[in-house]
Amino acid sequence: MLSLFGETMTLRIQDLPEHDRPRERLLKLGARSLTNAELLALFINTGTPGMNALQMGTKMLQDMGGSLRNLSRHGALELTQRFHGLGPAKAAHIAAAFELGRRTEREEILEQPLNDAELIYRYLGTDMAQQGYETLRILVLNTKLGLIHDEVIFQGSVNEVTAHPREVLRAAIVNRGHAFVIAHNHPSGDPRPSDADVRFTRRMREAAELMQITFMDHVIIGAPRGGALPYFSFKETGLM
Repeated sequence: MLSLFGETMTLRIQDLPEHDRPRERLLKLGARSLTNAELLALFINTGTPGMNALQMGTKMLQDMGGSLRNLSRHGALELTQRFHGLGPAKAAHIAAAFELGRRTEREEILEQPLNDAELIYRYLGTDMAQQGYETLRILVLNTKLGLIHDEVIFQGSVNEVTAHPREVLRAAIVNRGHAFVIAHNHPSGDPRPSDADVRFTRRMREAAELMQITFMDHVIIGAPRGGALPYFSFKETGLM
């Protein structure tokens, strides 16, 4: 901040020394050399009276507890409502950047067999963890365990999802699946299975055996909680 005739004004990014400007540093040193706030500043582009783009980016992160993950869960409209001075165009740029990042990660994940609970969480976690109700999803796989179909089977209440195994198997059969994974989220953030989850998984396994389709795993999506895993895998814990 600079003082001019007793008034306070914000130093604009273009007034900073060239080696301190985010865009110039990115071009010279690469995007990895920038802080999260500096990367956000590139999408914000111009600040508001009393706050430049870099300061806006810093404040946005602070309001999100320093977490890009938390910020990424807000859509463009939510961003404009939450952050004063962030108009629709700037908010759209930020939301688009997060979505490109998600799609890039998904492309990388889908190049691998989906036979690992961590990969399944990385593919589904961002979408499912932010929902305020339980959703049951099926991932239909081919003989190489690559994804051929992704479908929401059921949306339930805040703490319960109800579905019949035949509804899940229908999606696997119609899409000529060799195997499948089911996943659902716990809005509470705690991925530990309930008794109902265990019973449903048992019924699902029995139905899949009858239809001779491989039931790979049932993954429950939660949220990051300290050092605990943000997901629960029935396969990895020996419950199926």
